[in-house]
Amino acid sequence: MIVAVTGSSGLVGSALLPELAARGHRAIRLLRPGPPAAGEPAVAWDPAAGTIDARALEGVDAVVHLAGEGVAGRWSAAKKARIRDSRVRSTALLAGTLARLARPPRVLVCASAIGWYGDRGDEVLTEASPAGTGFLAEVCREWEAAAGAAALAAIRVVHLRIGMALSRRGGALAALLPVFRLSLGGPVGRGAQWMSWIALDDLVGAIVHALGADTLAGPVNAVAPHPVTNREFTRTLGRVLRRPAFLPFPAPAARLLLGEMADALLLASARVLPLRLTASGYAFEHPELRGALRAELGR
Repeated sequence: MIVAVTGSSGLVGSALLPELAARGHRAIRLLRPGPPAAGEPAVAWDPAAGTIDARALEGVDAVVHLAGEGVAGRWSAAKKARIRDSRVRSTALLAGTLARLARPPRVLVCASAIGWYGDRGDEVLTEASPAGTGFLAEVCREWEAAAGAAALAAIRVVHLRIGMALSRRGGALAALLPVFRLSLGGPVGRGAQWMSWIALDDLVGAIVHALGADTLAGPVNAVAPHPVTNREFTRTLGRVLRRPAFLPFPAPAARLLLGEMADALLLASARVLPLRLTASGYAFEHPELRGALRAELGR
């Protein structure tokens, strides 16, 4: 297939491109203003300005949309606006453009997040669970709704609700590693909150699977089948690194340091299961946390 990819320089996108090539697909990157690498196929777009080279997307078989402002860091009003706008505006621009093509793609795999579910305690969450409350849940609802034009144009739209992607090269795990290697790691708050994670290899595998699984459409949870509590996560990471992991990070300290983001990401609980992904035939390479961490960290 010819697959157009947004967010191709991010953690997930940079892992997806070589996997697409290894499977015989040809990737075309959607890039913001600036010169691409010599000879690299690219489509110019600028979501902030609302511009995109629609003609360059004619004949593309599939699109993977991963672009969006990172959510890490303290949230100011301006940061929250960038988080929302970078997802909602870019998705609306892309979906509307694809819907108007003479030869639209067969499928649009669009990143979303398990933030859709909000803070739900011990409740087991599936794709049938209603949306939660809070800033991230609101963003995810608008984000997924923004792809509506593509669905109305009979493009198969998959909303991948992605959990915490495990990679030593970026994201939450990369931020935790220096702390844990100094034996300063431990649970956040009480440690009872559920963490729904996925190995980066499996996330890339799920994206490629979604491109070809004609039965998949709508929300699909991109998480491993065995979520863990924060306490179990920190204990397992400590064991894999052969370091103690008993120093707690109290909730008040997390809120003081990170503000609203601490409650939304570090202290919120989401026990999410990938029912639709597994039912469609996807086989996880790393279904258990210990094996995923050992594979990622070379232990």
